[in-house]
Amino acid sequence: MEVKISESAFNARVEKLQSALSTHKDAFGGADSVLLLIGKGGDDNPYIKTAVAQNWLLGYEFFSTALLVTPARAIFVTNASKAVHLEGLKKDGKVEVWVRPKEGGKELMEKLVQVAKEAGDKVGVVLKDVFRGPIVDEVEAALKDSGIEKVDIEVGLSHLLETKDDDEIKSIRVASRASTAYLTKFFTDQMLGIVDEERRLSHSKFSEQIENKLQDEGFFAQNQVKLGSDFHQTNLEWCYMPIIQSGGKYDLRPSAVSDDANLHGGTIVCTLGTRYKGYCSNVGRTFMINPTKAQEQNYEVLIGLREKVFDSIKVGVKACDVYNAAVSYIKSKAPKLEAHLLKTIGWSIGIDFRDAKFLLNAKCQREIVDGSTFDVSLGFQNLSNPAATDPKNKLYSLALVDTIRVTRAGVAVLTDSAPVALSEVTYFFEDDDDEADKEKKRKEQAKKEKKQQQAAATVSSITRTKLRHEARAEDNNDQKRKDDQKALHEKLNKAGLERFKNTEGALNGEEKVVIKKFESYKRDTQLPQNLLRDLRVHVDTRSQSIILPINGRPVPFHINTYKSGSKTDEGDYVYIRLNLSSPGQIAGSKKDAPQVFEDPDAQFLRSITFRSRHVEHMNDVFKQIQDLKKASTKKEAEKKEMEDVVAQDSLVEVRARRPLKLDAVFVRPAPDGKRVAGTLEIHQNGLRYVSPIRSDHKIDVLFDNIKHLFFQPTEGELIVCIHAHLKNPILIGKKKTWDVQFYREASDMAFDETGNRKRKYRYGDEDELEAEQEERRRRLQLDKEFKAFSEKISEASDRKVDVDTPFRELGFHGVPFRSNVLLQPSADCLVQLIDTPFSVITLGEIELAHLERVQFGLKNFDLVFVYKDFNKPVTHINSIPVDQLDAVKDWLNEVEIPYSEGPVNLNWGSIMKTVVADPQEFFTSGGWSFLDLESDDEEQEEEESEFEVSDDEPEDEDEDSEEFASEDDSEGDFDSEEESGEDWDELEKQAAAEDGEPPRKKR
Repeated sequence: MEVKISESAFNARVEKLQSALSTHKDAFGGADSVLLLIGKGGDDNPYIKTAVAQNWLLGYEFFSTALLVTPARAIFVTNASKAVHLEGLKKDGKVEVWVRPKEGGKELMEKLVQVAKEAGDKVGVVLKDVFRGPIVDEVEAALKDSGIEKVDIEVGLSHLLETKDDDEIKSIRVASRASTAYLTKFFTDQMLGIVDEERRLSHSKFSEQIENKLQDEGFFAQNQVKLGSDFHQTNLEWCYMPIIQSGGKYDLRPSAVSDDANLHGGTIVCTLGTRYKGYCSNVGRTFMINPTKAQEQNYEVLIGLREKVFDSIKVGVKACDVYNAAVSYIKSKAPKLEAHLLKTIGWSIGIDFRDAKFLLNAKCQREIVDGSTFDVSLGFQNLSNPAATDPKNKLYSLALVDTIRVTRAGVAVLTDSAPVALSEVTYFFEDDDDEADKEKKRKEQAKKEKKQQQAAATVSSITRTKLRHEARAEDNNDQKRKDDQKALHEKLNKAGLERFKNTEGALNGEEKVVIKKFESYKRDTQLPQNLLRDLRVHVDTRSQSIILPINGRPVPFHINTYKSGSKTDEGDYVYIRLNLSSPGQIAGSKKDAPQVFEDPDAQFLRSITFRSRHVEHMNDVFKQIQDLKKASTKKEAEKKEMEDVVAQDSLVEVRARRPLKLDAVFVRPAPDGKRVAGTLEIHQNGLRYVSPIRSDHKIDVLFDNIKHLFFQPTEGELIVCIHAHLKNPILIGKKKTWDVQFYREASDMAFDETGNRKRKYRYGDEDELEAEQEERRRRLQLDKEFKAFSEKISEASDRKVDVDTPFRELGFHGVPFRSNVLLQPSADCLVQLIDTPFSVITLGEIELAHLERVQFGLKNFDLVFVYKDFNKPVTHINSIPVDQLDAVKDWLNEVEIPYSEGPVNLNWGSIMKTVVADPQEFFTSGGWSFLDLESDDEEQEEEESEFEVSDDEPEDEDEDSEEFASEDDSEGDFDSEEESGEDWDELEKQAAAEDGEPPRKKR
């Protein structure tokens, strides 16, 4: 592995150490300098404090190396092979590298100790760390003769390492995600399989299986774990062997090991931790199989304790106060559990897995600082379970372990994707559900029914009849709505100020400069020899390169360096001009960003022209260049299009029984564009659509990738469908999609029975009535069948996916894309699931809504949704009928979305650029209040002047604005003509009177 030491990180951390010698004098034992001395390798413990400090400075551990840090200098003493890697640190002159001779370095060590003595009489070392080796003996001998006092600096190093910079936090975050992935994506699945199939596997063997998973480089991609584009598997390693415990024997200390007893299907505790680039993480969970009610109650107390501890961990709070808050919580909630609470509930974690000088216990007086990270390990040790029938379940322990980051805004849990809720860690393998399970399901059903009732209340509040005598109530409703909106806007602005109070400058920060690297050939021998026999222009399609003869030598240019070209015929000659990419060129279009070069100061060939008599060859070459450029551009576009498509996990098929099926359903979008009815199946972790034409035409939709699941009934529609809106797009055919819909048509093709035998015995509309009744029966049957299947999908996902049904009564017409469609609110979304492209807008992601073109005389208005993610483009819904304005406002108010309104369309592109550029300044200056700044004044002016005639405005201005507002609104055009027709009638009467003829009657 190539050793790359970051010079900037080393210099910053050495300066931090030098500064700490004076600012934390007591913590460093009054040391005037620091000596980090490591002897020969061989110690299996990577968390020796001296080695940790060296790893923090360099990113690597150098054996047989001494490092002396004084307030002014940093001196390395090591052998020649290691000195090569340290040479790059000597640029500023403050760092020196001394090479220790092979025959010994006694004189060199005496010189080093003399430098330490010049800094002061005390040199700081970690006294408990013991190393062996010649370099250690030489330094110890030199120190003994010098009279310098050695003082312990372990506490000082602990202070030094407690605050992490951005790079350190990033590494801990990556490690935390990796640890959580191994726990949730591998351990949990394997554990459930072992218990369900009653396989015999020891804790130690199971631990080895998890440990070996680190070598699986495709694990994270297969499980859609995002670890960053610069993640390298080689930098990931285990902090310790994964610990698995079950069967009544538990040890919740971090030094525990997995024993040789077999995994038992009762209470299972698993803790594991990985470290990335040396920075550690830790996560642990308890899983319960068929738990008793007492176990569930104790686990709920542990969850509450977890929240209490997270709330107590704040900047400036002492570690002992956090522990005391935990004890107080247990005393108030479950006093019997106090004796079982762990004596240490956490510690500082980072490049050192467990900082023994900063523990969350009753004795530690250290204050928590901003930028620190902690391992919070909560647990109840050896609880009794008298209700258990299995002797191995009589004794159990509960644990919740997380890695967190502390900021002034609060605690950020870096392992938050690991399951915590009781329903996520309890499993019931017996056929008959116990009372606890039934009670849990009843609670889930009651919660769902309450949500539906709230949505139904919204329907009734908006669709109630408004009569004349209700005018006063309607005015009160408008005032209430205004008051609600005022409170929502104030809440929105406060939330924005809180959200971005520590954000300075642009929201998305500095964009990472991407340098495209490409290579035609690694060596000149790879050049195709058949193309080099004559010095002519050639195109090598295989290496995507143009080979040009320059000064008698073939020079390859990759097609990505080719920008444009031209061909000109003049007499017997043909000229070809090739323009190549170089720094300083202006991009051809707004979409094309200027190319970034690794070394813009290098020499570039901007253009080159060739003249030849071989017209046919040059024409062929120019065509090959153009075709190769088109193919390269197309490939780049396809790659960019598929950037957000992530690899899905494999579908786990149901083996023990036949999967639940829904037959004769169509899918949108259809694979290969063919509309064929297939079968929808429910498997263990997702859905599978199988085409009847080809068995390999399958569409898999995993439960973990379903963001929303909708059931669209047949009422007022031609289809009934189950619609899945996804978290990440998937590929169907060669196209990516965010939505997958399974549907069936609501009515069969009608046919005319006129003239058949039934006609002899039937009169009037009997046939039509029977057909209508049959269609109603069919629609009811379809609704019942699809709704039941959607509920089965929700049950199969363990209620991770809830079924949502749109409310047609709340719907309003608008144009989200090209067509005028009916958009219907549901409990969590605003959807349009009938016409393609589909529309699914998640209400929880909306920052606010803005109503545009709301002014007297216009028949339509527009609705714009701004998302909480300001980098996401806003969503427009255009041409909503103005008679639905109040209904839309009431709905937005009911779902607590702040809205504003204005008379004109706004340039949202420039608005969002302003917001993203400096969100803190945006909210400090009033936030979104500029959208509705004068709304109250405008409403008052419109009420006073609604029926006044203004001579200043021409009458055709309203007509123009209506025509601009809705070009395809035919009724608006006819109304305009009818209003202006009265003037022509008057003119016709006047003309007829002058001519002495009676005027024509108007039809």
